[in-house]
Amino acid sequence: MSSKFDVFQEVYDIVVDRKNNPKEGSYTNYLLTKGLDKILKKVGEEASEVIIGSKNENKDEIRYEVADLIYHLTVLMVHQGLTWDDICEELQKRR
Repeated sequence: MSSKFDVFQEVYDIVVDRKNNPKEGSYTNYLLTKGLDKILKKVGEEASEVIIGSKNENKDEIRYEVADLIYHLTVLMVHQGLTWDDICEELQKRR
């Protein structure tokens, strides 16, 4: 049975595919090619935008920026060899 949370794995799989099969003009490939410093810069920028959207108390803006942050975190995870299973295991330890 599929879940709305399957999108996390679907996006992850696309990032892995871009890493293994680069596609010209792909923003994901741009990030992966530029490397860790560029990925981290984008994660920081997106985290700041989540903060700003939250201070503005604008749900649409927050939703958009959180999605951007999750995407960039996903690129970081792929770059560092982490999976959603790794993240879920860590979260389960914290319950």
